[in-house]
Amino acid sequence: MPQFESSRMQVVQSPIIPIVADLIRQNPGTISLGQGVVSYGPPPEAIEQISRFLANPNYHKYQAIEGIPELLQAIEIKLKTENGIAINADRQVIVTAGSNMGFINAVMAIADPGDEIILQVPYYFNHEMAIQMANCVPVFVATDDQYQLQIDAIQAAITAKTRAIVTVSPNNPSGAVYPEADLRQVNQLCRQHGLYHIHDAAYEYFTYGDGDHLSALATGQPHFSPGSIDHSDAYTICLFSLSKAYGFASWRIGYMVLPTHLVPAVRKIQDTILICAPVISQYAAVGALQAGIDYCHSHLVSIAQVRQSCLEQLATIQEICTVPLALGAFYFLLKVHTALDSMQLTEKLIRDYQVAVIPGMAFGMEGCYLRVGYGALQPETVQQGMGRLVKGLRSIVG
Repeated sequence: MPQFESSRMQVVQSPIIPIVADLIRQNPGTISLGQGVVSYGPPPEAIEQISRFLANPNYHKYQAIEGIPELLQAIEIKLKTENGIAINADRQVIVTAGSNMGFINAVMAIADPGDEIILQVPYYFNHEMAIQMANCVPVFVATDDQYQLQIDAIQAAITAKTRAIVTVSPNNPSGAVYPEADLRQVNQLCRQHGLYHIHDAAYEYFTYGDGDHLSALATGQPHFSPGSIDHSDAYTICLFSLSKAYGFASWRIGYMVLPTHLVPAVRKIQDTILICAPVISQYAAVGALQAGIDYCHSHLVSIAQVRQSCLEQLATIQEICTVPLALGAFYFLLKVHTALDSMQLTEKLIRDYQVAVIPGMAFGMEGCYLRVGYGALQPETVQQGMGRLVKGLRSIVG
C-alpha cells in the first residue's frame, strides 16, 4: 500500500462542523447552536423554477462556466440596486457553488505558493483552510475587543509577499459589522500597495440595531460593499451567497464579482473543480432573486426577536462570560472566563447539557471562546436552547 500523504494537507485544520456534528449524533436530543443556518427554507418562487428546469432536457447538460444567462442578469440587477455595484467591461460575475468556492477561486487565481493573504482574527475557518490548501500563508491580524478592524495593524502586516486582504462583514464568527469608513480604509490600503481586497458578504442581509430593532436594511439601505467604491474594479473581489438569506444552504449557490483580468484564471479553476454550478440550483436561484429582499425581510423580524432573547439570557451570566457587540449575521462569539480550552468546554456542554456550540479555536482564537449561532432557532425554541447553554456555563465555569 502507498505510504505517501500530502504534507500540505496535514497542516490544514480538520473542519470543525463535522466534528461537532459527530458529537451531536453521539448525544441524541442535543440542541445545536453550532452550524450557521436559518430555520426557514427557500421561497416558493425558487421551488417553482424546478419544473422549468425539468421541462427542458437540454438543461441536464453542462452549461456555461460563468452561469446561466437568466441568473447572471438577475444578479446584475441585484448588484446594481442593492449593492451599488455596476457590472461592466472591467468587472464580471461568475456563479459558484457557494461563496466558499468563490473564495478558493480567488486565492488560486491571485496567489502562488508562499504568497501571503491577510486574515482578520477571528477568521472564518474555511478561509484559513483554503489558503493553506493553496500552499499560501495566512497572516493573522487581531481585531480589537469588540472584534472590529485595526487598520494600523493590518497595514503593519503587509509585506512584499502579501497578495490580498480579506474582510468578512457582517462577520462569521463574531457577528461584528465593519463600518463603511473602515472598509474604505482597507480598500485604500489595497489600492496603495497593489493588493486585492477580498470581501465576503454572505450575511449582507442580517444586520440589527441595538435591542430588537432591525437596522439600516429595514429602511431599504443595504450594508456597505467595497465593490461600490469608485475605481476599485481592478482589485476588489466580492463574494456573495444565497445560502443564508434564502434558506438555501444545501443548494450550493453563490457568486463572485471579480476583475475581468482574473476571469480566464477563474474559468480554468472552476472548469477543473466543478465545470459549472449545479444548473438545477441556478434555476432555483433565479426564483429566489425574483422573490427578492422582501422574502428575507419577512423572516428578519423573527430572527431579531430570537437574537434579543439570546442576549437577555446571556446577560444573566455576564460575570462568567463577555458578549462583545454583535450587530450582524446570527452569531455571538463569547469570551468565557475559564482555564478550560474551547474544545473541552464544547464537549462538556454537548455531553452533559445537550447543547452544541462551536469552539473558538477553529477561528484562531486563543483562550476560551465559543461561537453561538441562533439563526436556526425559533421564538418558541430559543428559551430551551439558550437555557441549556446558560445552565451549562454556570455549572461548569461558575
